[in-house]
Amino acid sequence: MSTALSIRNLEVSYGQTQVLFGVDLDVNEGEMLALLGVNGAGKSTLLKAICGLLAPTTGSIKLSGEEIAGMRAEKIAPKKISMVPGGRGVFPTLTVSENLRIAGWMSRKDRKQFSSARDYVLDLFPVLRGRSDQMAGNLSGGEQQMLTLAQSFITRPEVLVIDELSLGLAPIIVGGLMSVVRSANQLGTTVILVEQSLNLALELCERAVFMEKGQVKFDGRSYDLAARPDLLRSVFLEGAMPGQQSSSHAERIPSITNSLVLGLPELPNLPDNLEDFSASNDAPQMEDPSPSPPSRPWRPGDPVKVRPLALEALNIGVSFGGILALDNVTLRLHQGEIIAVIGSNGAGKTTLFDVISGFVRPDTGRVLLAGRNVTNWSPSRRSRAGLGRSFQDALLFSSLTVRETIAVSLDRHAYVRDPISLALGFPAARDSEEDILLRSDELIRDTGLSDFSNSFLSELSTGTRRMVDLACSLAHDPEVLMLDEPAAGIAQKETEALGPLILRIRDQIGASILIVEHDMPLIRAIADSVLVLEAGAPIAFGTPADVLSDSRVVASYLGSESAAIERSGSGQ
Repeated sequence: MSTALSIRNLEVSYGQTQVLFGVDLDVNEGEMLALLGVNGAGKSTLLKAICGLLAPTTGSIKLSGEEIAGMRAEKIAPKKISMVPGGRGVFPTLTVSENLRIAGWMSRKDRKQFSSARDYVLDLFPVLRGRSDQMAGNLSGGEQQMLTLAQSFITRPEVLVIDELSLGLAPIIVGGLMSVVRSANQLGTTVILVEQSLNLALELCERAVFMEKGQVKFDGRSYDLAARPDLLRSVFLEGAMPGQQSSSHAERIPSITNSLVLGLPELPNLPDNLEDFSASNDAPQMEDPSPSPPSRPWRPGDPVKVRPLALEALNIGVSFGGILALDNVTLRLHQGEIIAVIGSNGAGKTTLFDVISGFVRPDTGRVLLAGRNVTNWSPSRRSRAGLGRSFQDALLFSSLTVRETIAVSLDRHAYVRDPISLALGFPAARDSEEDILLRSDELIRDTGLSDFSNSFLSELSTGTRRMVDLACSLAHDPEVLMLDEPAAGIAQKETEALGPLILRIRDQIGASILIVEHDMPLIRAIADSVLVLEAGAPIAFGTPADVLSDSRVVASYLGSESAAIERSGSGQ
């Protein structure tokens, strides 16, 4: 069998930071290879070096026997190699048609060839044919990933490298993309797939390469890698937040979060507004509001119905330019409860989070936080009232280090906030800053980020930034915590360790949790209830077991590809 790609002694650095150390790798023609590893192992860096987006420090990269190491990307692309970048790879302010025209730049002088290639990719992704005049930024996440793949396929590559095929996508979308990649491989395309889900990689690829700290640690059959617990382990979250669960919310165990409340003045009492809203008869009915709060704080294991309400989103409706994004959505979250919100890309999940956190004003409905009407409050005011939120894209300060970023997230807990005292370095101000940095170090240690403490966020992998985002969310010490796809971009073993960590967060800091996530084993492990959205409207609500077996949910969201559904866990 001929070798499509041969790499020898490859080393790559970002400035003074070396990322790849003597990587050797051969990929055969027509092979589908899974490139796996812990977050920050250098997988994406290797792909960028192959495609000319990074110049190697030393080493050789041969494509069909031709040396391409150090060659510019625009010189490598015509040699029939194409890359699907991690995350979104489209031009959001251009239409679908314009994105495809740009992707076909190599055949710009041959209209017949370009027209044939465009028809080929539109046949692969027929949904894009009806979206040709839409801005790419207005497409759902799944449609944007389809467009990114279409841009790569339009060049008819002989070698296709894919960075994070399933990142942030619903199972039914991932299943469809898997079928397209399989078909391309069967037609002779060599595929190198970077994927965080071992289960998905095992389904697609017979051979796997595992990287750690910039080196190849395993090269062999995928199923042999699955039997290597010494390699497949949680690096960041293993042992995070140790300790037994407390028996009472009032008696928190010392942890990375309970020491963060440093005498922040209480918010003034605001008038309550508990007007009786009733959901539409057609919408899934949540549990009735709980009775009067019990005389003692809630405890883990208490029935949900006896716990006070922490958050209510009642009859929420939102439209953007005449397009209905949310249609009469009602959700009630009790103290200590975990509710998962799932649905296909574009179903309205993130819009619901935006409404609850104050970034989008609803056209109809109200949001109540611990009984207070916060519908007209700003995001910052809701945050001060105890509402914390992570974002799908891990919006962090790229020019700050990990330690500095987490210190910023602890700002609300600083007991000296006077800028003059801080500028003049008064003793109390220095003590306050030192206390914040100590707590930053504690969060860094307990989320496994010690090796990255002084690294800039711009240097980190997607998964590592996710861990920083989680640490920032914990630093906020929220009463209601909203997590938007926390497992996106992190390795499978980290996802499997994330479930117990979220439960410990819930029990130790007493947070009620809303979570948007596409990893079904994680949802089954932690969620008390699941709300399913489709085209902005609720179609199912109930226990994970009931909801995930609902025929409507299977048809609109889960699909039939087991590896796409069971992205973590045993895959059973």
